[in-house]
Amino acid sequence: MPKRDKIPALHAQWETVMMIVATFATGIIDAVGYLGFDKIFTANMTGNVIVLGMGLAGNDELPVMGPLIALAAFFIGALLCGRLLRNAEGGWSRPVRRFFLVEAIILLCAGLILLRVRLEPDSSVLYIFTFIVACVLGGQASAARKVGVKDVTTVVVTSTITGLASDSRMAGGAGQRSARKIAAVASIIAGATVGGLLHRIVGDGWGVIATALVLFAMLAADAVMTARG
Repeated sequence: MPKRDKIPALHAQWETVMMIVATFATGIIDAVGYLGFDKIFTANMTGNVIVLGMGLAGNDELPVMGPLIALAAFFIGALLCGRLLRNAEGGWSRPVRRFFLVEAIILLCAGLILLRVRLEPDSSVLYIFTFIVACVLGGQASAARKVGVKDVTTVVVTSTITGLASDSRMAGGAGQRSARKIAAVASIIAGATVGGLLHRIVGDGWGVIATALVLFAMLAADAVMTARG
């Protein structure tokens, strides 16, 4: 294959790598959110809907306001990012890179503040942090949609697992993109494991900071790859 023909394929592979890394970061922040933000998911909105429903059913140990705030913030973040990227070209474009940089900066600042703040259930501080984190994760989901890596949304893996099973050879399919799907599922599990460990050992602030550092590392690697052409 001529070198010029390899370039689009390499770009597509690199976009997939970036989205897998972002999925790993999502695993960290969602674990921190559930364990440290009073059972609130800041990325997995399906989980929030379930928690909200059980809370509305009168299960006192489950929150209602937190999931509602997370849902609203996620929607707002996705809306704003979708608006900002409306005219951007598809794929791993410069506007998408800029969004991920802004996301990393916001999460880093939130994590540093969280090191000095104690989150109490049903507190205004908890709800503020929930709104901020869920908002940027909604933006991330919108940005990932713009990148358009099939089967990797960065914030959920339900559809990825469905595709992995239904497209598999056991189901009569060709097993297309199986490696990518497995990597997406594995990355969010690994991220959640890291987030759970950070919550238990050093606290939630460091979990949020770790999420930001993963995104910074992703962008740094991308800058090196871009410089090399």
